[in-house]
Amino acid sequence: MKKQSSLFLASLIAVSGFTAACSSGGGDNKDAGSSADSKSGSGGGEKQVLNLLEGSDIPSLDSALATDQVSFNVFNQVFEGLYTLDKDDKAIPGVAEGNPEKSEDGKTWTIKLREDAKWSNGDPVTAKDFEYAWKRALDPKTGSEYAYIMYDLKNAEAVNAGKMKPDELGVKAIDDHTLEVQLETNVPYFQELLAFGTFLPQNEKFVKEKGEKYGTTKDNTVYNGPFVLNEWKTEEKFQLMPNKEYWDKDKVKLEEVNYTIVKDQQTGLNLYTTGKVDRVGLTAEQVSKYKKDPDFQTELQSSVYFIRMNQKNKDLQNKNLRLALAKSIDKEKYVKTLLNNGSEATDSLTPKEFLKNEAGEDFHEGIKSPLKYDKAEAKKAYDAAKKELGKDKFDIELLTYDADTSKKDAEYFKEQIETNLPGVNIKIKQQPFKQKLDLESKGNYDISFAGWGPDYPDAMTFLDMFVTDGPHNQMNYSNKEYDKMIKDAKTTLLDDTEKRWNTMQDAENLFLEDAAIIPMYQRGSARLVQPYVKNYVTHKFSGDTTLKETYIEGKK
Repeated sequence: MKKQSSLFLASLIAVSGFTAACSSGGGDNKDAGSSADSKSGSGGGEKQVLNLLEGSDIPSLDSALATDQVSFNVFNQVFEGLYTLDKDDKAIPGVAEGNPEKSEDGKTWTIKLREDAKWSNGDPVTAKDFEYAWKRALDPKTGSEYAYIMYDLKNAEAVNAGKMKPDELGVKAIDDHTLEVQLETNVPYFQELLAFGTFLPQNEKFVKEKGEKYGTTKDNTVYNGPFVLNEWKTEEKFQLMPNKEYWDKDKVKLEEVNYTIVKDQQTGLNLYTTGKVDRVGLTAEQVSKYKKDPDFQTELQSSVYFIRMNQKNKDLQNKNLRLALAKSIDKEKYVKTLLNNGSEATDSLTPKEFLKNEAGEDFHEGIKSPLKYDKAEAKKAYDAAKKELGKDKFDIELLTYDADTSKKDAEYFKEQIETNLPGVNIKIKQQPFKQKLDLESKGNYDISFAGWGPDYPDAMTFLDMFVTDGPHNQMNYSNKEYDKMIKDAKTTLLDDTEKRWNTMQDAENLFLEDAAIIPMYQRGSARLVQPYVKNYVTHKFSGDTTLKETYIEGKK
């Protein structure tokens, strides 16, 4: 979402089986509002309380500034855009009254808004709230890292670059309940993209009143989704409760959603086995113990994990050194022994079983990566790198998360690299999720273990991260040929689906040929889930879950 690039913690604590884009961490919070009706479809008056785990706190509740998986997942519960995603990841009306009216060329959309949508403070949600939010996200003064995801809007890129004024953006409130949207091109997935967090509305008066404090606490945020944030204890927990002003509140069954922030896997499992939480992710050892348990579930998700190599580090500007590092880690052994949760080793950036063309071909099948584990080839590339750089010792810092399992993973990577590339010394640096994101954003690291989940149903959600100076590039990678292919796929090739498909595959192959990252695995999720949790919806892109119609039934 989606998302910046560090999905890891959430998949470890794996409370909800994250699948979103952007960076990931964890969270726990509570929300204020009216209690939802707990009868229809909810087990005849059972207590409607859902208890979940998060691997990190919420970095931000400001939709213009958030870049991570945890924030976007919370956004799905406490905010609502023009469209939301159903259980099949298709766009359905949220604040919008129906589908958009489109011009013949597909570039002008007129969207009617429902008249009963309100903010949690009672203000109506209007077309102006969308116009304001989108202009604010693209205003360079805001500093939104996700502004680029809005570049399909007319003049968006120029506005974000400071070359045009926000008022020249292709979005306009015709009246309180009519929004006109102008696009640069006829984007096939734009309606699903409108469900993404950066496109959420914002209450202008409230945001301006709170200033820099907006989105930093529960009281400095106003909500228009099914839930509100009722409690938020930093790095400890957060809680959601029904939003009494929500237009569709009759469909909301849960009276409380409690998130506990837990970074130790065993602690999470203990909370599950003692009935204190309703979902928990499992470590490799725990999978072996619980795989025959009736509560056990596993699935292959759309998030991909990799190691960034920051070319601000002069040694890492050397392609042979990057190639040596990329070929020195046995990924199959890693996923089988340290993960053991359905994850699959990968040598690519885009995941399999995420995107198929009209002929049913998987995008992933067209990727030919040179980054397979191969000790002999790693040594060969390493010898060449030493010769080219005129040195035989390299000190490299590995940035990673602060979860308990992160240390084991990092130690495995360190052992593999140092064994297969003698003279390379890896120093492990563990950081809380928010601080890790900050270090990556500022480029203050050598190599960093990170992850990315898709923001919308297209390969571009992975590929445009790495254009020159892109906000999520964060590793000083630059290839003009790659940039051109990405630009063409976003513009001139939109009407030629086959050529666009092939061009995006060629772009990924070029990126991997450059050994820009070390692909590691496509995330699987192994977890225990209480059978009384019903209608818990997960998504392949955008925010990970939707709890609007989740309910508890049959809890003993």
